[in-house]
Amino acid sequence: MTRIRDIVQKALAAGYLTVEAENRLRELLSTRYDVEDFNAFMTLQEAAMTGKVIQESRERCGIK
Repeated sequence: MTRIRDIVQKALAAGYLTVEAENRLRELLSTRYDVEDFNAFMTLQEAAMTGKVIQESRERCGIK
């Protein structure tokens, strides 16, 4: 089973978050998850806000 932290780890390593990964994160965040997954998601949020991770969905819309 995929965990939030697995998706986050891949996005951080690549510096890129795909639309598919975003959708999977939404699914996983609508279920029960542990504090490690929550912390990983918050790390991803910070990385996206600081430009360390680029979101494909924002690229498609021309949002920087």
